Amino acid sequence: MSPIFLSIIVVLAVALLLFMVLKLKISAFIALLITAIFVGIAAGMPLSSITKSIQEGMAGTLGFVATVVGLGAIFGQILESSGGAESLAHYLIKKFGKDRTPWALTLTGFIVAIPVFFDVGFIILVPIVYSLSRDTGKSLLYYAIPLLAGLAVAHSFVPPTPGPVAVANIVDVPLGWIILFGILLGLPTVAISGPVFGKFIAKKIYLEVPPEMNVTSPDTDSGDFPSFRLIVWIVAIPLLLILLNTFTGVAVSSGMVEKSVLTDALEFVGHPFSALIIATLAAMYFLGIRRGMDKKTILDLSNKALGPAGIIILVTGAGGVLKQVLVDSGIGQMMAESMAGSPLPPLVLSWLLAAVVRVTQGSATVAMITAAGIVAPVIEQFGLSDPQRALIVIAISSGATMLSHVNDSGFWLVGKYLGMNEKQTLQSWTIMESVIALCGLAFVMITSIFV
Repeated sequence: MSPIFLSIIVVLAVALLLFMVLKLKISAFIALLITAIFVGIAAGMPLSSITKSIQEGMAGTLGFVATVVGLGAIFGQILESSGGAESLAHYLIKKFGKDRTPWALTLTGFIVAIPVFFDVGFIILVPIVYSLSRDTGKSLLYYAIPLLAGLAVAHSFVPPTPGPVAVANIVDVPLGWIILFGILLGLPTVAISGPVFGKFIAKKIYLEVPPEMNVTSPDTDSGDFPSFRLIVWIVAIPLLLILLNTFTGVAVSSGMVEKSVLTDALEFVGHPFSALIIATLAAMYFLGIRRGMDKKTILDLSNKALGPAGIIILVTGAGGVLKQVLVDSGIGQMMAESMAGSPLPPLVLSWLLAAVVRVTQGSATVAMITAAGIVAPVIEQFGLSDPQRALIVIAISSGATMLSHVNDSGFWLVGKYLGMNEKQTLQSWTIMESVIALCGLAFVMITSIFV
């Protein structure tokens, strides 16, 4: 099979996926499965082999992703319902002071979006932005952009949010490395796209609180919120345990530490399954039961969280199917051989693929999963280390934030809550998302020099 014919198959596969999602309005889950079948047929796979690849790809992906995303969703739901997000915001704003409030909001968004979905975090915290804007007379964007940047970067870069979890599983890299690079590269990215860009755009566009959104934010002194320290520790539990697992594994494999019962125990406790079970139980007790929440309410919240998680899990599974078909058909190896002579490094190609899908069809999650499914078989042929694979994941996550516009639900959500028209949303939200994408790519490329 010639490289030209190979390229045609891949291009047609992406075009077919986009056509089904955009024009035919077919679910991304079904569209990805059909695309995988198309690739298998075009590559000359026997029909029986295609169905076998579908089963193996779905099973191999969901075994990990379903558990992590499901537990992460319940964990985030408990945090959301307890008032933990507001607790973080009020504490940090008080400690940072009025002059540095945008930085406090950036950090709040970054922490909150690790366990809580982006749109939920924004809706919970936007009343605080309204209150600050009314009190100071500054444009809403002066406070909203830093908050949005913090939410967007953590949601794309730091597990256990669904996007990076899904990509990490498809690309086959331990979550600990994603957490490490997601935080290290996410913080400078959010600093530029949040407070720095927010201060700039607030001078260009003055927004007052929309009349229909002119609500009073929760009382900061009501005492109804859990403590800041408790929230930080609960959010940190899974991150620290997973990082501990990763570093223990590296130490054992490199011979720095001998394998023992202790190292086995540390790796077990730090496995994403164990870490998230511990964190979720801690959240249920300290943020739920200990604060007077009855068991039935906790059960209802857990069931509520699994609804949106289920959609993400199925779409991720379909992305795993696409990857498996590319591997089993031999296209992955041929793509690697052809890309080896490409002037563009795998990091840039991964970013570009995610960006193209994102701009075309709108969903960051679908863009991440599609790019990961196509790139994963290629990466296997390059023999990249875990840290190098982790940078691929961050590159894909960065590309999937590029140019959010009218085909993205986030575009309309932000515009509605901030009272902006389409032009203003493009000038603020869309540019902010693009700054995240470009900064993410730049920091990934810089880091790759040393990894």
